[in-house]
Amino acid sequence: MKITEETVKHVAQIARLHLTASECRHFQKDLTEILAAFRTLDEAPTAEPSFQPVPMENVMREDIIEEPLPREVAMKNTKHKEKGFFKGPKAI
Repeated sequence: MKITEETVKHVAQIARLHLTASECRHFQKDLTEILAAFRTLDEAPTAEPSFQPVPMENVMREDIIEEPLPREVAMKNTKHKEKGFFKGPKAI
């Protein structure tokens, strides 16, 4: 697909850009080259997974269920508590 000057003018109008005739020709050439580069990427084989320089492996740890801290131990070092809960700033 080749980008026409009318297409560039249309896109510029949508973007509220005021382009001169020379700028239109310049962008027409640039956009045509960009689309050609994407056409090259479309031809790349994608059936095989891409190369990974570092082997991928699961780095998640096992989920170990433990007893939670008692409330008194969790709140002993804070001054900001109210009715057994942490007290934070008001949110509107």
